[in-house]
Amino acid sequence: MEFELSPCVRALATEARRVGATTAASLPIREDSWLVGNDREFSAELARRGWIGMTWPTEFGGGGYSAMERFVVIEALISAGAPVAATWFADRQIGPTLLQFGTDEQRERWLPGIIAGTDMWCIGMSEPDAGSDVAAIRTTAVQQAHGRDADWIINGQKVWTSGAMDADWMYLVCRTDPDAPAHRGLSEFIVDMNSPGITVHPIKDMTGNEHFCEVILEEVRVPNSNLCGEPNESFRQIMRQMEHERGGIDRLVSNRALYLEAREAYRTLENNYRQRLLRQRFARAETMYFICRQMVLREVAGQSPQGWSSLTKTLATEFEIEVAGLCGSVLGAETMLQNRTSRNICYAPGYTIMGGTTQILRNIIGERVLGLGR
Repeated sequence: MEFELSPCVRALATEARRVGATTAASLPIREDSWLVGNDREFSAELARRGWIGMTWPTEFGGGGYSAMERFVVIEALISAGAPVAATWFADRQIGPTLLQFGTDEQRERWLPGIIAGTDMWCIGMSEPDAGSDVAAIRTTAVQQAHGRDADWIINGQKVWTSGAMDADWMYLVCRTDPDAPAHRGLSEFIVDMNSPGITVHPIKDMTGNEHFCEVILEEVRVPNSNLCGEPNESFRQIMRQMEHERGGIDRLVSNRALYLEAREAYRTLENNYRQRLLRQRFARAETMYFICRQMVLREVAGQSPQGWSSLTKTLATEFEIEVAGLCGSVLGAETMLQNRTSRNICYAPGYTIMGGTTQILRNIIGERVLGLGR
């Protein structure tokens, strides 16, 4: 099924493709740009164009665009490999969370910096013993005195915190009631990354990138005004964040730029047995891409049932692994050398881990979407 876009949406998509292609043309790596493409100058360009917080209400500085308008812009930028990482987490998750759960004072304080592209955020959620299991979080926040305005003291460790070494702010999940059941007693704080007691250690992955980080928090003082949402009730907020994180187009087009180049290279291959085998794989890839994109569009249109983002993220990220392998098959023996294709083959398994592992998401699909027994 094809959806006819309005002329203004088509024009916006065309402009975003031009900006994305122009910006990414000189980059050595165009894959995973929403994770590793940290370019604050490009953040300023996005802000100038009004492409941050596009769907947020205008009274909070947002663009007031439709969800479809934001979709075509983000799809075009990430598909091209434009370096959006400096704004991505704030645009995708933090802003919507502040709009839904934050106070007026918090929105007035932090939304302008996000929309202006000047503030970079990271998300302090996963821990060494609590990756996909948020209920196992052990980082603690203890209020120093009784009373509404008392500060909190935070101690703990976060890991796989993308962009922490460059971030200005962290959206941090802590345990504030150690006696509550596992899924209760969690709260969320906004933490200044320049606060005393914060140490960030970059973690180099097998591709040589260091965007994943370990964050140590030792006696970090956070004012009560930085508590976002209800104390001890943040699990509901986390689940809403996960819908933003798992169901977007970024989970489908992380290596789209590489795929498009491989598809062009495939068309130049000699018509032989290898080319015919690849033809079948490209046919599957085109079909799967269409299906996954339609699933994302269902999220965009607000027509998805509960748990749909788990389906979208599982299928799309497993497909991205297939894409990496297909690109390697087109390149052939050169894949054994150091290049974009070999890098993506090494990196691609991470797609099914970050944001909730495929194994966890399949449990969610079985229990919450299909209604199967535990």
